[in-house]
Amino acid sequence: MTTKHLLLTSKIIGCLFITIAFFSCKKEKTTPQTTAVTLGLYEYASGINKRIFLPITQVGTKAVTYYTVFDTGSSGMTLDATDILPASMITSSGIQVTGDSVVVNGITVTSTKGTISFGDQLSSTKEYGNLAYANITIGDAQGNLALKRVPFFLYYKILDETGAKLPAHASDVFGVGPGTSYVTSEIQSPLRYFNTGTNLTSGFKLATLNKSLFSTSGTYVSNLLTIGLSSSDLSSAGFIMHPLSYSNSGGYSPNIPATIAYNGNTISGQILFDTGTPSTTVIEDRLATTSVGSLPSNSTVTITTNKGFVYTYTTSSTGNLTEVQNPNNTGDYRTIFSLDFFISNEYLTDYSNHQIGLKNN
Repeated sequence: MTTKHLLLTSKIIGCLFITIAFFSCKKEKTTPQTTAVTLGLYEYASGINKRIFLPITQVGTKAVTYYTVFDTGSSGMTLDATDILPASMITSSGIQVTGDSVVVNGITVTSTKGTISFGDQLSSTKEYGNLAYANITIGDAQGNLALKRVPFFLYYKILDETGAKLPAHASDVFGVGPGTSYVTSEIQSPLRYFNTGTNLTSGFKLATLNKSLFSTSGTYVSNLLTIGLSSSDLSSAGFIMHPLSYSNSGGYSPNIPATIAYNGNTISGQILFDTGTPSTTVIEDRLATTSVGSLPSNSTVTITTNKGFVYTYTTSSTGNLTEVQNPNNTGDYRTIFSLDFFISNEYLTDYSNHQIGLKNN
């Protein structure tokens, strides 16, 4: 695994999608799967920042090798068009599409355009592109899975918070959240396109990550991701289930009601458990001072969800970094837990029944 496609971009803490047009395509029929599929992920670290990557090895008819950020905090795959589409189709003003859509390399690129913004009003990275559809293969030679006719966001340009253009494929994301894209409800988690039939429930579970295996070269760790849920996963595996709320924009929200206790303060809030946030948990407290403050090392934070899941951690200089912010400044009311949460806890998303499961390891 090379570091070429393991670039760490600005902190990803959720998505805002703006739609300009709409286009829909029919789905291909697939054979139902009778057993769950388990894949490995790559654990990568650069200083205090950590990522987990899921390889993409085929898009349409084109063989590729891209490492996408496995992201529980967003819904839908975003992929750079560079080296996937002919260079002649990609211009400074966008991807050139004649009519409603065009098929290139087995990829249907539609005329639906949009912008995705990762971050909050303090710091935001923006992607510009089009709705596309393709068969994709996730995983690599150490384990893979083919998914049919997956809608995704094919971007041609990405700008950081300063307006500087980032390198191609600097922010390819595999969003597995339970909701849908604001560009179009067609874009959602690609794992939904795993045909579970009647034996399994649509969804995935993520095993606890191995803290010692994060490396600058990216360490392959087998059996981290299970796609397709069994009845025992949902009833007797020890997960505490949290029903999700629905909204007309974005579908089912991954945010879970909870109380948050830190430094003698106890507040209520909505928590997003986000593998796409690489280092720093952000507690949003409306009573906090206007300045952004980092909790000192050895601070204790405890969350208790509305369904009784309890998690306590202690901050340090190298892990469980935590900031307290005021949502009036950030424009984001969610308390967002970083990837460090997933080192100590198992995580499950049930797409069919619209619930998230949490389990202490």
